[in-house]
Formats: sequence, C-alpha cells, structure tokens
Amino acid sequence: MSASGVVLEVSVSEPRDVAGAAEGGADRLHVVVPGPTCGLSPEPALVSTIGRESELPVFVLLRLNDTWSTTGGEFARLIGLAEDYVASGATGVAFGFLDGDLEIDTETCSMLLGRLPNVPWTFTRAIDSSLDPRRSWRRLLDLPRLVAVRSAGSPQGMAVGYDDLLASVTPAIAPLLMPGGGLAAEHVPWLLKAGVRQLHLGAQVRPGGSAKAYVDATYVRSWRTLVDDQSLGR
Repeated sequence: MSASGVVLEVSVSEPRDVAGAAEGGADRLHVVVPGPTCGLSPEPALVSTIGRESELPVFVLLRLNDTWSTTGGEFARLIGLAEDYVASGATGVAFGFLDGDLEIDTETCSMLLGRLPNVPWTFTRAIDSSLDPRRSWRRLLDLPRLVAVRSAGSPQGMAVGYDDLLASVTPAIAPLLMPGGGLAAEHVPWLLKAGVRQLHLGAQVRPGGSAKAYVDATYVRSWRTLVDDQSLGR
C-alpha cells in the first residue's frame, strides 16, 4: 500500500490486466467477468491464473445472474465457487444480495459467510438498489469480516449519485465505503476529506473506457498519483 494509506481496487477480467494494475500502483484486484450491471462470476481456473500473476490481494465476484437475488440451486453453486476461489488462492470474495422488499438479505449473506470462515469480503453495489441505503448500512455493519462496501450512491452511477453518496458518509461508514461506478477525478478530494480510504476503478483505467482494452499501467498510475497527492496534501 502507498504512503497515503488509501486502497485502490482495480477490476480485472483476464491475466493480461494484472500487470497494468500492479505496475500502476493498485492495492487490490477485483476479478469479474464483464457483463450486465456489475458483471458475473469467473471460472476458478481464471482466478488461479490471475493469482499467479501478482502478489496483490485478489477478491472475486460471486454473482450468477443480473439481479441482486439468488435461488437455492444458484446459492449452492455460489458456495462451491467461493470455496474453489479460496482454494485457488483468492484472498476474499465480493457479493451482494437483496430480498423481495429490497432490503439487505442478511440471511443469505450470513449463510454464505458461514461457509467461508475467516474469509474477508466486500458488499457490491446492490446497496445502491436497496430501499433505504441508510438502513442497509446499519444491517451491513452488523455482519462479520466486511472490509468494504462498493457504492455509487445511485443505481445510475456516481454521475447521478455522487452528492447523495458524499452526504451519507459518517465516521462509521467512511472506513468501509468504497466509491465505484463512475468515479471521477473531481470526486476524489471531497471523498478523501470525508474520510473515505478505499476507491474502486474499472473503465477509468482502460483506454477508451472499453472492456475490450486491457488495464493500462499509465492510467492506474495517474489515479495513484492523484489519490496520494490529495491524501498527503501535496
């Protein structure tokens, strides 16, 4: 981690993305298969290959459909995937579930966590689609081993949700909040000032913002420099 202590998480979807993320100064990798909304789960073999490309912590997305819910059959598959990811060298996992009332599905989350003892995790942007994000945060803070909650403040991304996201930051939320989903350079100073210490990068570090382009070290480095300069008051 850099001297600023701010974690930069970078989404990667194949081994050729890893060098750009690592050389640019990323602190954590988020492995995901590009797809609708926030992507889908990768195959364990891919996770294993990516893990061998770098010593950075690797968190892997657990998601098998384009909703924030899961079925019994899917849930069993998610448990199997999660166990395979950890066995393949993943540090942690990322997931997010809502129930039929658009509340945090703490039962499903807790069941999954019960099958993954000692494994850290991040909650996905499912929180942006929840009925009451403030109530959602209270429920999430009660769950164990949570290291980050990725949010854009709105299902439409930070271009729409930034103001609400910034206004939601409290001393309890700040250490876990990981803004992502359209994060822009002009957002960074204000988020850091509010106490945020984790940021998620996706399209911002790919030339042209294209999922077909590989993560570029120069792009990641520009964000690393921006974040460190702002955090250290340079």
